[in-house]
Amino acid sequence: MNLSYALSDAFVARCVGHEALARGFVYAQQGAVDGLAYDRERHLLTGSVTGSVEKPYAVEVDVNLTGKGLHYGTCSCYIGQNCKHVAAVLLRFRMVLAESRPRPEPAAPAAVRPAWERSLEQLSAFRTTTPVVRDDLALRVEATDRGPDRPLRLRCRPVRRGPSGNWVQDGISWSLLEYDWDSRHDPGQRDLLVQLSRLGRAADRYTYYGRGDWVELSDSTRSVWAVLAELREAGVSLVPAGGRKNATVALVDEPAELSLDLRTITLDGDVELAPLVRIDGVEQGWQRLGLVGHPAHGAALEDERGSLRLVAFTDGLDAALQEWLEQQGSLRVPGTDRDRLLTEYVPRLGRRVPLTSHDRSVPLPELPAPRIGLELRHGAAGEVRLGWSVVYRVGEVVHRLDPVDRADGTTLRDLPAETRGWHRVAEETGLFEHWPRLLNRRGHPEPRPDATLHGLDGARFCAETLPALVAAGVEVSQLGPERDYRRSDSAPVIEFSTVEIEDGGAASDWFDLVVDVKIDGELVPFDLLFTALARGDDHLILETGVFFSLDRPEFAELATLIDEARALQDRERRGLRINVSQQSLWDDLVACGTVGAQAERWRQALRSLEAAGGASDLPPVPSGLKAELRGYQRDGFGWLWGLWNAGVGGILADDMGLGKTVQALALVCAVHEASRESRPPFLVVAPTSVVPNWAAEAARFTPGLRVVTIESSTRKSRRELAETVAEADLVITTYTLLRIDAEHYAALDWSGMVLDEAQFVKNHQAKTYAAIRRLGVEFTVAITGTPLENSLMDLWSMLSLTAPGMFPSPNRFAEFYRTPIERGDNAERVERLARLRHRVAPVMLRRTKELVAAELPAKQEQTLELALHPRHARIYSTHLQRERQKVLGLIEDLEENRFSILASLTLLRQLSLDAALVDDLHDGVPSSKIDLLLEMLPELLGEGHRALVFSQFTGFLQRIADRLDAEGVAYSYLDGSTRNRAAVIEEFTSGRTGVFLISLKAGGFGLNLTEADYCFVCDPWWNPAAEAQAVDRAHRIGQTRPVMVYRLVSQDTIEHKVMELKARKADLFRAVMDADGLPAGALDGDDIRALLDA
Repeated sequence: MNLSYALSDAFVARCVGHEALARGFVYAQQGAVDGLAYDRERHLLTGSVTGSVEKPYAVEVDVNLTGKGLHYGTCSCYIGQNCKHVAAVLLRFRMVLAESRPRPEPAAPAAVRPAWERSLEQLSAFRTTTPVVRDDLALRVEATDRGPDRPLRLRCRPVRRGPSGNWVQDGISWSLLEYDWDSRHDPGQRDLLVQLSRLGRAADRYTYYGRGDWVELSDSTRSVWAVLAELREAGVSLVPAGGRKNATVALVDEPAELSLDLRTITLDGDVELAPLVRIDGVEQGWQRLGLVGHPAHGAALEDERGSLRLVAFTDGLDAALQEWLEQQGSLRVPGTDRDRLLTEYVPRLGRRVPLTSHDRSVPLPELPAPRIGLELRHGAAGEVRLGWSVVYRVGEVVHRLDPVDRADGTTLRDLPAETRGWHRVAEETGLFEHWPRLLNRRGHPEPRPDATLHGLDGARFCAETLPALVAAGVEVSQLGPERDYRRSDSAPVIEFSTVEIEDGGAASDWFDLVVDVKIDGELVPFDLLFTALARGDDHLILETGVFFSLDRPEFAELATLIDEARALQDRERRGLRINVSQQSLWDDLVACGTVGAQAERWRQALRSLEAAGGASDLPPVPSGLKAELRGYQRDGFGWLWGLWNAGVGGILADDMGLGKTVQALALVCAVHEASRESRPPFLVVAPTSVVPNWAAEAARFTPGLRVVTIESSTRKSRRELAETVAEADLVITTYTLLRIDAEHYAALDWSGMVLDEAQFVKNHQAKTYAAIRRLGVEFTVAITGTPLENSLMDLWSMLSLTAPGMFPSPNRFAEFYRTPIERGDNAERVERLARLRHRVAPVMLRRTKELVAAELPAKQEQTLELALHPRHARIYSTHLQRERQKVLGLIEDLEENRFSILASLTLLRQLSLDAALVDDLHDGVPSSKIDLLLEMLPELLGEGHRALVFSQFTGFLQRIADRLDAEGVAYSYLDGSTRNRAAVIEEFTSGRTGVFLISLKAGGFGLNLTEADYCFVCDPWWNPAAEAQAVDRAHRIGQTRPVMVYRLVSQDTIEHKVMELKARKADLFRAVMDADGLPAGALDGDDIRALLDA
């Protein structure tokens, strides 16, 4: 056996099998074989093959050249012997041998010959060349039947012309064509046949890996038709398989059309469905049919003689139809089902394959065109459920198919037409521009089959998009009750009315507030509207289907006002109420709309409040008032008189020293003179220190009034209160006595009540506040220069006593006003602050000295920062560290530990003044503040000035007094324990002393000390109003000299932080009472941490 045959495909396949041969060929072609070596003596071939694992496989092959046996190879793979790796080594060895064949040595260069000689030599060589004898080739084509239920399969193999002239298979194979070393075949024919084999083997993996010399064509691609045509042009004949006489194989040039033909085959109307092939419109007959390709692109038609016609289809065949034809072939439908066939199945089959009735015995219906369908189901308040579909109508039958799941009813559908339909609807209606959420997928025109639109979206879709869809030809059907949605852009008509409330038969200060809103004449339900406004909805949909935008300035202002009105009610209730003290709220409401019906008492109250706020038509000053009122005092009296007539109290909050007392006395006198019959007395409640001043000014300015001053409790005086005040027109008492005898005061009738220095009742949880609330006086005026000291709740407390209907609930006031103003962001604080000032304006009157008393001499204020003595500073630092650590451990529960925290802060404040205040052992440590006072006071007294010295700590005042005694400086002294207050005050005002030591709490109000022109505030406090009150003891009406105010602050102590905190508290006061600044809040955890950062 020669080596060429030993390495041929046929012999190697005998050794390893056809599949291993095919796979080994791939390895060899890809260069996976390395280290090839051949031992000629031992006939041993070795090499390595790189496979699917990282380490190459080691191969040894015993090459058998005896012709008596086969090659035997071993491999390190798991098969171990005669595997694909052995085949790869053998085939690669064959390639190496072919590449290494010796080539003739080039001849020595010959002498250059003339051109004519070279030309003739070429011609002579051409004529003497021996022609190559090549085999004639043909392609044997066979249609095989693989069983009764299996379709025909088309296969082929090469054959050559034998010695007898017949076509034979010996000496020719696909592999020999692939490696045609001897060039025995026409290169063009050979290449085309190799190309054909590769087409067939690419489609059939089993043939590719060596199952015989036949190549399957049934699974090949459409390219097979071009190769067959080229083979025919190259002279390769198509011949049938043996055994059939006169059989032929023909390649048809014209493309064929395959249709499913329907014909009536019985008188009962039975219908047969069978494939029909036509070429140039001519029906082609056959006995057996074999399809080529998946999907089929051609067929082999076999007649009764066994002849084959190979035809290519114009269009590829539907895969489902191909499977049906291969399995079924034809189908008979009984005449009883003929109608169902034509209405249900024929339209769907027509989408998959051309249908014909060649003999016209079956009338074929036209294929239905798709239409877009939409089903709507309405819910409440704009809810719309959308169901999209593609509609096909076949006779009376309607098919609604899923627009997204295109496999739904696929055989009925014209998918390209559906896509065009969706694009057209989208372009004509702007459907997906306006409603992108309805899209199923980006880039696809169809919507999601089911979607639900809510609220405004549903209403807008029905009102705006639905008519456009109908105009575009969409089949719309509405399921259930229909809704006629309509957009309204009309301006709302808002009307406000009041209805009087009878409270147990007695007239009440409260009125029901009725709000009517109409759109296009249609009444909008109150609860529905304001629930939508509270939620921040953009639109509102009415039950009638009318919808409108809530994004209008009228609704925005109305929502704010109604929200405020609800917040100002005393408790949760379904409807709205308004109090006569809420005039500014009513004015703002009316500005949003129109006024409807009003209760008569409401009209009267409004007229009185409007008169109180105006500068014209001032009432005459009562004849019994023996005082010359200044212009602003006359206005103040007129304002109080208007409140009286409206039945609403108020707060007279003029600066300290502007004569609030005389304005209040003017009102009491006017009420007394206007009464045609006897009236109960007015009650004045004041701090103990101020009662004498009230009695003195009442005697001076209203001598015609019978004034009774209560100086002790009923228990102490052993006299009933009713008996004491029986003949009085004006009763003056203290907050303490009122609290003690609250039941006695509550048992009496009072025409009205004046609360002087009303900051005394700023705590609405205190007993004094509760006692005043229990009196039930219908008209109350609060007099204070500081209606706001620490928090906005101070203001609420006074308003709850004077105008209780304005802000009935402290919690709601805190929620709506205090929290946003004291802790909200900048925009919210500004808005709520402006609204609060607007609300309280009708019932609070405040004038400053700068505004109405320009003739007052100037007041200059200066802060003197003093360094602690070194010994004093060391003591302060030691205590600061200890108290800071203590307080920071308590601050997380501020309310529970407030007393302990304030005690620590107080200790640090005392240490800032004088170390001896906290420990007598430090008595010898100098106090910088006392040293400064003892340096300045003698000098001021020598220049004719007089001074007030204020401190919150009586211990510190006593230390100052001791130093003044030692220096021989005369002074007066007043604190809470002083009994003979009037005598002490007279001692200073008469000029017998030039220095007045006053505790801030005992003498910060109710005193008129215009004799002093210097004020020393020894210890700053975070309540600026308390300091201002103290200073205004001197800077008030009657002062003729400039007033100099010194604030003494110890450097690097808690007093520095107190000054910063006091500035924020002053902002709060100015923001609400005067300017538009933004306030800080009450003392909180952050304030305390800041105080300790010293």
